Parts: sequence; C-alpha cells; structure tokens
Amino acid sequence: MEKAWHDRSRHAEDETETDTKQAFERLAKESIPRLFGMARRLAGDGAEDLVQECLMRSYRSFDSLEDRQAGLAWMQRILVNAYRDRLRKDSRTVQEVPVEEVDEFSLYRTLAEEDPLPYSDSLHVDFLHSFGREDVHAVLRRLPEIYRAPLVLRYMQGFSTKEIAKLLGTPLGTVFARLHRGRKLFEKELWEYANEADLLHAGVTR
Repeated sequence: MEKAWHDRSRHAEDETETDTKQAFERLAKESIPRLFGMARRLAGDGAEDLVQECLMRSYRSFDSLEDRQAGLAWMQRILVNAYRDRLRKDSRTVQEVPVEEVDEFSLYRTLAEEDPLPYSDSLHVDFLHSFGREDVHAVLRRLPEIYRAPLVLRYMQGFSTKEIAKLLGTPLGTVFARLHRGRKLFEKELWEYANEADLLHAGVTR
C-alpha cells in the first residue's frame, strides 16, 4: 500500500512538472519575438545571448509567477535584470558624457541652419521620416549603454521612470538626467548618421 502511494505521488509530481514545462514553453514561444526586439535595442549584437539568459532565469523561477497573463511583462523585467547585471560587469559602460557636450547641440537649430530639405514644409517631421527602422536601431547602438537603456525602456517599452529606476537599480534623479542626456545624444547621433548614410536629400522618404 505504501508503495502504491509513493507511485501515485511520483506520478502526480511528474504530471505537475510536465504541465509546468509546457506552460513555460507556451509563454516563451509567445514572448520570444517581443523579448528579442527589446534585447536587440538594448544589447545590439548581444541580443541572442541576452534572450537565452532571460529564458534560463525565467524557467528557474517560473513557479514564482502568480499571474500567467502577466508573463510577458515578467519576462521583460527578467531580461532587463540580466542586461543590468551585464552592464555591471563591463566597466566600459559607466562612462558619462559631459553636460556641455550634449546641451550645446540642438537638432531643431541645426536643421534650420543647414536646411537639408529645402522643399519641406515640415522640416523636422520630414527629417525623421528619412529614417527607417534599421537606421533607428543603428543610431541607438551608437549611444553609450547607460543612455541607451533608459531611452529604450521609456520610449520603446513604455516603462515609467520609477520602474526604470527600479529595474536598473539607479536613483530616480540619475534616470531623469540620463534620459535628458540620452535624448540630446540621440538627436546628435541622428544628425551625424543622416550625413554619413547620405539621407539628407530633398524628398527622401522611407
């Protein structure tokens, strides 16, 4: 009788483990496209490794996920944590850009002075329309990671500044400062990339 009880118990455990594995596999399959897009914006060529790390961490702690409907958001947070841990290991990512270096640049002013699209009635909008998705990703990859991460999380993933501070383990004031400098840097890199990629022609749209 005791043996039969143990057999039933083991069978129930096996079924539970199988159900958990299948539930995780469904969540992972549904989430991978969004996770990879997020990882690509954050880590560039390191996106695949970052997603793999996220999946391993997610599987190990899957039992802690109480609301399976919130699985994607849960996995996104794990991915950001993995990315944050990677940043901490790479001392090159702590370099700050001086305020003066970014505040002196104005995209609006530069466009008005250079007038790269002389037949445009909405210069700033037409300039931005010159960039395809791959161009935007290329510009993002040119930013230091400490500025890229807050920009991606805020403007592409929709996290609040408080959530970003918590995810990155960074004081809220620092997040605000990096968002400000990040936006300025992004505009500066947009202008430089447009010149390098020869996007500044009248009537160029994508």
